[in-house]
Amino acid sequence: MHFTNPDYNHFLLDQGLFGWVYKILTPIEWLMSEIMSCFHRFIVLLGLPSKGLSWILAIVFLVLVVHAIILPMYIKQMRGMAKMQALQPKMMHIQKKYKGKTDQASKEAMSRETMKLYEDNKVNPMGSCLPMVIQGPVFMCMFYMLSAIPYIAHGSRGTLGAFDKATAAEFADTHLFGLKISNTFGMADTSGKIIIGIFTFLMCLAMWYMQFNNMRKNLPPASMEGSQYKMQQAMTWVFPLMYIFSAVSMPFAVLVYWLTNNICNMLRSLWQVHAFPTPGSRAEEEKKKRDHTKENKRREKAGQISLEEEALQKAQEEVKRREEQGFQREQPKRKRKKKK
Repeated sequence: MHFTNPDYNHFLLDQGLFGWVYKILTPIEWLMSEIMSCFHRFIVLLGLPSKGLSWILAIVFLVLVVHAIILPMYIKQMRGMAKMQALQPKMMHIQKKYKGKTDQASKEAMSRETMKLYEDNKVNPMGSCLPMVIQGPVFMCMFYMLSAIPYIAHGSRGTLGAFDKATAAEFADTHLFGLKISNTFGMADTSGKIIIGIFTFLMCLAMWYMQFNNMRKNLPPASMEGSQYKMQQAMTWVFPLMYIFSAVSMPFAVLVYWLTNNICNMLRSLWQVHAFPTPGSRAEEEKKKRDHTKENKRREKAGQISLEEEALQKAQEEVKRREEQGFQREQPKRKRKKKK
């Protein structure tokens, strides 16, 4: 594969369809550049030099800010997904009820029952897409902004938010591990190529482990079979491999952002599997054991009996009650109607 240095007189992302899309996203690009610049000024005030690690940390902090903004929506998404999982038996009942019925009236009736089920349980099936809808444009804007900086520094592109020519030149001349962050794989020397390779490997590893852990621990046994599961298994390898081809064409600064973002996504996914496991999954069983142990420790500190002792106590009380009242089931009493 042959790579050439970019032509700084022609910024590809400002042309054709790319140019039209990124023009629409200009307000977000402007906002992100200002936030990153604010972080940079703050870090410089703490004593770091204006050129160098301060810009790298500014990228990292920008990623953390984006994830902090998305986190409340992500938690809401997790709760919504848990509700959706809990509704699966009722959903399957509705689907079974209308299975094989292709007439318009049956389709409308099925749709009405499904929507009523969502409304009664306050569930929005589209709610789980919101964090992805936000993350997509943010990543695009970050990619555009970091890619545009070398062109702004060169003078072939105008100012973008906080990045005028002088600021962009300072950013583009920043080095990490001896590699210029505006360089792509094709522009780097041998040691630079190795560093980009390591960053790409870590990006792929973080994404692969996130998917692998989710499939291994957060899927119910019924979902771990069939062609759909095999497809999911294949995608755990396909997506990271696609990163390799994308990573070689991007400036090193984008890889810094991408690696930080993937690590944040992986940590968030690990927390999700730990705190919001899918019903019926291995992760849920582990959570039940953790909650059980935690409750027993709380009771021990409070001087209360353990859950096992409480269950034994209830069983003994039930045996005693049956011995006293007999084993005949007590019939429910009918409520007397109030006299008018």
